[in-house]
Amino acid sequence: MPTSLTRSLVVLAAVGSGVLSAQPSPTSQDSDDIKATMNAMWAAIEHGDSAGYAKYVHPNFTQFGENDAYLASGRDFEVRSMAAYMRRAKDVHTDMHQETVNIRGGVAWVTYYWTDSGTSDGKRFSSRGKSTRIFVKENGRWLCIHGHYTAVP
Repeated sequence: MPTSLTRSLVVLAAVGSGVLSAQPSPTSQDSDDIKATMNAMWAAIEHGDSAGYAKYVHPNFTQFGENDAYLASGRDFEVRSMAAYMRRAKDVHTDMHQETVNIRGGVAWVTYYWTDSGTSDGKRFSSRGKSTRIFVKENGRWLCIHGHYTAVP
């Protein structure tokens, strides 16, 4: 008769091998969809479209922004913050470099470097940095649930 430890090890092995996973295996289409989602988020920012941006943000979104001392939480907070940014920043363009997409079931994370530029309060700006974003797949769509951004000189 198997011990509880043996049963636990069998369950852990099944989970680790994906036997108990309810999610289908990721495809290259998933990776393309995630990149397209990020590009759509940035396009919404470029066009000052906070409602369009909100379509890609999970209700439980959290982030460590490049200048934030504390964790920011919630889609509503993120969309309000981004709308305020869009009111003062114009002609913004962001590019993603050396992106790597990793997918495990319905969760994905993307690591990448970014460069961006635009004007804010009438002055030109540019920045660059590195980022990790986490996405979850819900109802067939990838939504950003967490972002961590670090500016680099």
